[in-house]
Amino acid sequence: MTNHLFILDTNVLMHDPTAIFRFGEHAIYLPMVVLEELDAAKKGMSEVARNVRQVSRFLDELIAKHAGDIKEGISLPATEHTLSGRLFFQTEAIPHTLLPDTLPGNKPDNSLLSTAIALQKIDLNRKVTLISKDINLRIKAYALGIHTEDYSNDKVLDDVDLLYTGQYLLDANFWKTHTKELINWQGRTFHKITGPLTAQWYPNQLLYHANDDGFEAIVRKCQENSVIIEDIKNFRTAKNQIWGISARNREQNFALNLLTDPEVDFVTLLGVAGTGKTLLTLAAGLVQTLEKQLYREIIVTRVTVPLGEDIGFLPGTEEEKMTPWMGALMDNLEVLNPMPTGEWERAATTDLLSNRIKIRSLNFMRGRTFLNRFIILDEAQNLTSKQMKALITRAGPGTKIVCLGNVAQIDTPYLTETTSGLTYTVDRFKQWAHSGHITLQRGERSRLADFASQSL
Repeated sequence: MTNHLFILDTNVLMHDPTAIFRFGEHAIYLPMVVLEELDAAKKGMSEVARNVRQVSRFLDELIAKHAGDIKEGISLPATEHTLSGRLFFQTEAIPHTLLPDTLPGNKPDNSLLSTAIALQKIDLNRKVTLISKDINLRIKAYALGIHTEDYSNDKVLDDVDLLYTGQYLLDANFWKTHTKELINWQGRTFHKITGPLTAQWYPNQLLYHANDDGFEAIVRKCQENSVIIEDIKNFRTAKNQIWGISARNREQNFALNLLTDPEVDFVTLLGVAGTGKTLLTLAAGLVQTLEKQLYREIIVTRVTVPLGEDIGFLPGTEEEKMTPWMGALMDNLEVLNPMPTGEWERAATTDLLSNRIKIRSLNFMRGRTFLNRFIILDEAQNLTSKQMKALITRAGPGTKIVCLGNVAQIDTPYLTETTSGLTYTVDRFKQWAHSGHITLQRGERSRLADFASQSL
């Protein structure tokens, strides 16, 4: 028997249904209170309820295959890298007298604490660890001398500062150590770069010089010993405006290059409030949908997590229910399409936009397939990795998905900067030739908003 036992809290299984398979050759223990909480949360159409039902199916399959005494544990599937672990259920009552009098034993969290203490006393040579995503429970466990950890299997990076930014600064000696071969093709300028730094680049990454020579390029193809890069389009000039919008800085210019490139199917934009994520994306979507007709319509969606108190149920259709959550969309539409003064012209403009811009709820995305759509996912930092996968896999032929967010403003419980689904997709998609990412740095909303983002 392994000398390490992990007790799983309910929120771990609600967060990741496959958590019971993530501990390698070690033993897992599920207290009865966890099974009770899973049973209470199984009903409904929420993501948590679906995860709970999936956990129940996993447990049912494992029990059906087990032929021995359940007290000896149920064998978990082994992988090519780890041995088989074992799953234990609580089969005997555990006294709550092990806890201080200030912690009543009838609370689920305190039952977990008493279980951890009892299991540690049964075998002093075995290390017992309580795994929970509840910070307060981990604090109480630490105070009682119980070893506890957060569930970190879905942690993408050790530090969010290590997250891929989508750009690479070329030093002053770059052209002395690297060779460049010019290639002109159909009015586009390419360079074949050979040198030691090319191994560190990713497809669709921005390369630039810090000096004033204006060199900005995008990595188009990573080969074994060389890289093909292309000079990017300058959207700062008036002649290259997108729906009346010009880029105000380097990051915005590169973002517009990604958003308007039909070969890039998936774009992620990170940045604090006021960096222009929504405005740039909506402008690029309008140009490609209404003018170039590359897409049939624009679909805008976001997670409905309120900033303050919930306002309760909302009347109307799906689109009408989502309208209060789309204030950012409406604000940016006013910038991109100033309403005409005439009543008829204003009605015609509103009708045109409403026919080509659709607001959809994430709750009804399962099972759908979107063909030739320009999909904008706002506030993507509030999604888990599994929710991001469920949305991205809805894309059919000719569809482009743009995910916007700020990982410093996560409102979903149990999600952090390093476990957010947006962080997950940025890290996983950086090597794909048809995806691009950029982290917007400068706020362009107003001097007031820029100061508030930095100082508050």
